[in-house]
Amino acid sequence: MNVWIAIGLTVAGCYLAKLLGLLVPAGVLERPLVQRMAALLPVALLAALTAQQTFGDGHQLVLDARAAGLGAAALALVLRAPFLVVVGAGVLVTAGVRALA
Repeated sequence: MNVWIAIGLTVAGCYLAKLLGLLVPAGVLERPLVQRMAALLPVALLAALTAQQTFGDGHQLVLDARAAGLGAAALALVLRAPFLVVVGAGVLVTAGVRALA
């Protein structure tokens, strides 16, 4: 029963968030600061999720093959590699470190 309560609360929360977004006046959304924040927020959330998934393992900080793969992908990004090369570098380095460990 608790699962259904959690699902219902999540549905209601998502609906209310959507409704609040629709009720915001257009003048507020056209402000440069709001537009800049709206552009940067998904990047910040993705970076936080990536860091948590890479360096977190329950309640402790870990440094394993995932960190090496992230480093390889970051290096490929700095070198302006195409997206598939960035992903491939991360996958290959992660697999290689796991195979050696």
